[in-house]
Amino acid sequence: MGSKNKLKRFKENETFINVFQPTREEVVGDLFALKGKWNSDFFKNENPLVLELGCGKGEYSVGLAERYPNKNFVGIDIKGARFWRGAKTAVENGLQNVAFIRTQIELINHIFAENEVDEIWITFPDPQIKYKRTKHRMTNSEFLQLYKKVLKKDGVVNLKTDSEFMHGYTLGLLHGEGHEVLYANHNVYVNEGSPEEVTAFQTFYEKQYLEINKAITYIRFKIKE
Repeated sequence: MGSKNKLKRFKENETFINVFQPTREEVVGDLFALKGKWNSDFFKNENPLVLELGCGKGEYSVGLAERYPNKNFVGIDIKGARFWRGAKTAVENGLQNVAFIRTQIELINHIFAENEVDEIWITFPDPQIKYKRTKHRMTNSEFLQLYKKVLKKDGVVNLKTDSEFMHGYTLGLLHGEGHEVLYANHNVYVNEGSPEEVTAFQTFYEKQYLEINKAITYIRFKIKE
């Protein structure tokens, strides 16, 4: 994408009521006004709050929001020019139960309060296969403890990925650390029993994976107390 196009999208993001782009200083300084108040001040209801971490173009957040009007969704990505597409679609379609925030995933405990989040989705993250990249793997121990800070006691995490490595790594870590695996499927479109929200819609890249018969895997789990 050209820099002109990116700038245009950043500008348009500023006009969307469903997009938040706080500075790092605001976030780290706990000056972000919606922390602990997403439902009361933005969504203006008490519906379950669901996050999509690394939401990319925002297709999954928008798809979930359309399908589940009685839940609130927030897509998070550091690249605002990506989720511009999802934000624009949501505005055009009048979806009031989805928002997007441009920030680093490592800072979500500054964006959401303790016990504020009901559910987390991690969709097609970079598996960070090299050992020295383990700290960036979005289901490593440190990330799980970060998610636990914002999740409610019975909150759940969903991992959907085309990476057999990421699926296996995460399952091994969950079992090794004693977390509760609620459901696991190493090929959601072939094996029966996948939850509806896992197979009901596909992202742009997911459709490409399916065209070459790449298996899509899924894990739903709870982080132990």
